[in-house]
Amino acid sequence: MAFSDLFSRRRKDEPDADTGAAKAPVHSTKVLAKFIVGLTGRPSPVLLDLGTVTGSNVTFFGERLGCKIIVEDLSTDIDRAVRERTLAELPAHFTKRFSQEDASVDGVLCWDLFDYLDKPAASAVASQIVRILKPGGVVLAFFNTHEPKEPVPAVYTKHVVVDQTTLQYRSYPAARGKQKPFQNRDIQRMFEPLRVAEQFLLQSHMREMLLRKPDHAAPADI
Repeated sequence: MAFSDLFSRRRKDEPDADTGAAKAPVHSTKVLAKFIVGLTGRPSPVLLDLGTVTGSNVTFFGERLGCKIIVEDLSTDIDRAVRERTLAELPAHFTKRFSQEDASVDGVLCWDLFDYLDKPAASAVASQIVRILKPGGVVLAFFNTHEPKEPVPAVYTKHVVVDQTTLQYRSYPAARGKQKPFQNRDIQRMFEPLRVAEQFLLQSHMREMLLRKPDHAAPADI
């Protein structure tokens, strides 16, 4: 949904309320600033956010980049598949999920979406991101690298931008917990031909990545 639809189409259970927000943990981020730099200077950039609607994030990116923001909350697709017991159909669903035209988006915020997908579904989403991303466009994605030995609560994390180096993590219920972490080589293969422009492994066992789509090759001299 586009920027103008953000607040008129919010889900009833939209977790953007400030209840408990003051107690939510704050974490540093090394890749967000580089994501912003990657979009700075692009004329009227289009930003696709695959997380839940977050009003303060819309304001932050709108003011910093003067961009059009499209929100496609894929957590709702995952939850629906869990309820309807159609998880095996998610790869095919994601193949048709994105209505954006080829090479029409400048930047994509994946946050930690891929942690909740198995490899076939993740590959389907990654392929669509590659398709709709413009040459030179950038993707921000977080990947968990630690598989806990004990069961943990099934929750999503809303990533609220405090500033370009700080994020607040707000948890809300999920129908499915995080899946087995992806290896670095698997991530790179999923996103080919995108290239890893920046990568940081944090003490929290989170891998922050900035991926970039190569520019068109320059025409040969005549």
